[in-house]
Order: sequence, then structure tokens, then C-alpha cells
Amino acid sequence: MTAAAAGVVGKLRRDPFAMLPFCGYNMADYWGHWLSFAEQLDADKLPRIFYVNWFRRDAEGNFLWPGFGENSRVLDWVFARCAGRGAAVESPIGFLPAPGSIPTADLAVSAGAMEALLSVDPTDWFEETAAIREYFELFGDRLPAPLATELDALEGRLKGD
Repeated sequence: MTAAAAGVVGKLRRDPFAMLPFCGYNMADYWGHWLSFAEQLDADKLPRIFYVNWFRRDAEGNFLWPGFGENSRVLDWVFARCAGRGAAVESPIGFLPAPGSIPTADLAVSAGAMEALLSVDPTDWFEETAAIREYFELFGDRLPAPLATELDALEGRLKGD
């Protein structure tokens, strides 16, 4: 949460760019607007979406990724992926960087940490999908159907369906 939003500061926000307090209309309508571009444009012209969690921690509570100064390594993979390069492996949540595709030379991150960073824990993701579903309930019947459909599909992929 930000100071502009009511609630506990530091609590995870699920709204795009933390703009719910500033949006002049229903956020579900906003999402529907953006989703409508898929019907209007060729797929190769749509924006690519990447999920990054810079704050994952190991069992001792230490950050797995060394910090913001090294984020350009991940962004390099993102740009390569958008350009049709960037080796990737499929996972239930989408495509992940293939092992070795993010350069780690001169970086204080172990092979085990990289493996953990590029792993998908279904238990964690089931907790995430439950939280997303609860958030989506705020928008009732206005929630665009493709969002609910994709959330159902994500849960199915996590189950191995």
C-alpha cells in the first residue's frame, strides 16, 4: 500500500501500477479496455507482460537476487525475449528464463539461488491464485471474463491438468 491508499503500508497491492485510488472509473472497466486490444490488433503488436519478484528470500530470510543494480541482467533477457531471442522454458505460470540465459558472471548469486529464483512452487502459487480470486471478487459482474478464465486455467496448469 502507498500513503495514497487506505490500508496497511507495505501490504501487497494487486492493482496495476498501484493506481486504484486514482482511477476515475471502475478498474474492471479499465482492464476490459486493455483486453479489448487483443481483438483489435495483431498478436505481435500486443505488449508482452513479464512477472518479476525481486524480493524472493531463501529459508534464512536472505534475498535470493543481489539487488537493483543487477536487474539489468534480467531486463536484458526480457528484451531478448521480446525480440524473439532469449531462451525460455515453459512452466505453469508462463515462460521462465532457461538455465544459463541470465548472465551471472561476476555476480554473487549461487547456482542454487538461481535454481530457486527460476522455480515455480505450486503451493505458493495456489495461495496466490486464492488471493487473486478474492481480489477479483471486489469487481463483481464487471470483471472481464477473460481474467476469470485465465485464473481458472492457471489453477488447472498448477494442478497438472
